Amino acid sequence: MKTNWNRITLIAAACAVCVGVFATSANATDWGPYQVDDRRSGYTYMTDESRAMQVDSFQNPGMIWVEQGADLWNETNGKAGKSCASCHGDATESMKGVAARYPVYDEKAKKLQNVETRINTCLEKNMQAEPYKWESKEMLSMTTFINNQSLGMPVDVKIDGAAAEWYEKGKAFYYERRGQLDMACKHCHEDNAGGIIRANTLSQGQANGFPTYRLKWQKVGSLHRRFRGCNKQVRSAPFGNGSDEYLALELYVKWRGRGLPVETPAVRN
Repeated sequence: MKTNWNRITLIAAACAVCVGVFATSANATDWGPYQVDDRRSGYTYMTDESRAMQVDSFQNPGMIWVEQGADLWNETNGKAGKSCASCHGDATESMKGVAARYPVYDEKAKKLQNVETRINTCLEKNMQAEPYKWESKEMLSMTTFINNQSLGMPVDVKIDGAAAEWYEKGKAFYYERRGQLDMACKHCHEDNAGGIIRANTLSQGQANGFPTYRLKWQKVGSLHRRFRGCNKQVRSAPFGNGSDEYLALELYVKWRGRGLPVETPAVRN
């Protein structure tokens, strides 16, 4: 059979034009606070329906965890007979900005702390209570409630001083190939952001919406759960929730999204 190279060339050129028009159109969208320079929130990769669900507190299913966390905040827990409110008072004031600046380096603990590890430190040392399990209803509710107090604030983590070493470790993790698929985080979230994988659109992998309500999970989940899921998808053994490896990666990923607004609880695929 004779190959019609002229027709193939024309079709290829037409496809290239269509792709170019689509890319130009997508890049021209004004995403407001959801894009800072070349950094785009996962919100910008969602469908109109999912975006509408997120911004409406009555539709956003993650708000259930916010409400549960508000109850826990005022609940007495542990041998010390304290609640979170006993020390921190009104969360709308005391917790404002926490999600935007965490994780932070803790001089007393001599390590990086994120919101989850800070909560458990308070439970054990100040309230003399049992720590929460990482993906438990209590931990997810408390972290979602606390992070929600920073809603709309720009992410602004510190990567200097004692945190610099953790930042470098997180950066190295992000670019390191791993697993049977021999892939790094950057292969999806830098090289192919906007592309399609398993009928889903790849985002830049920003962390400003966590804890996030994932439609796939049908519940809220932590950033470290997402890290574990990504590691499993490239057929790499995941690290534990709260591990030094994931704390360092969290710091680096939060820095990647600097300036993007806290969206907890975000709605994602």
